[in-house]
Amino acid sequence: MILLIDTAQETGTIAISKDGRILFSEENKIAKDHAAWLHPAINRLLDKTKKTVRDLDAVSVIAGPGSYTGLRVGMATAKGLCYALKIPLITQNTLRVMAESLRSQADEKKCWLAPMIDARRDEVFTALFKTDMEEIIPAQAMILDKTSFESELSRNPILFFGSGADKWEKMTNSNSAIFESQYNMIQAFTRLTQEDFDAAKWSDPVYAEPVYLKEFFSY
Repeated sequence: MILLIDTAQETGTIAISKDGRILFSEENKIAKDHAAWLHPAINRLLDKTKKTVRDLDAVSVIAGPGSYTGLRVGMATAKGLCYALKIPLITQNTLRVMAESLRSQADEKKCWLAPMIDARRDEVFTALFKTDMEEIIPAQAMILDKTSFESELSRNPILFFGSGADKWEKMTNSNSAIFESQYNMIQAFTRLTQEDFDAAKWSDPVYAEPVYLKEFFSY
């Protein structure tokens, strides 16, 4: 049984999974309340499973990029549980999980994937992936202008999505830029977590750190 924690973005999500299947989940849509919400929510999910934290086999956390405060809340909770219980810690990159969540749709449309997280003003956290999850542009904080992704869009259509995609849609005139407003990370998060757990791709609870990209971003 694995506890999954995502407080990297405005909507926080936690879930309990077993063998890659979500048993129970809960969301919090008020970012500034993530810290107060997280521990009671974990207890509520454990109560639903009729288990305790000592029944957990691992904890997986979205490590960033995202909100500075949210990342610290999620990572501190995950590390504390793993260290105290002596169970594996699994960390996932926000942008990679986002890309995985729309991978099949992008494959059908023969698009590359560009998840975007709003980082204030004209800046986003973004990366670019092929549908086999090969990284074309690594995760970074990017200040958008009309020439952003110009070279990549000339080579292949790109599916843009996430909280930062709206500002980019207003800037670009490229016919190769496709936008999607709906995506759900929790299934992709669960799937990638189970794969890493089975492959023993674990992080050290002592040394694991959030992926900030820029430290002053916070909700």
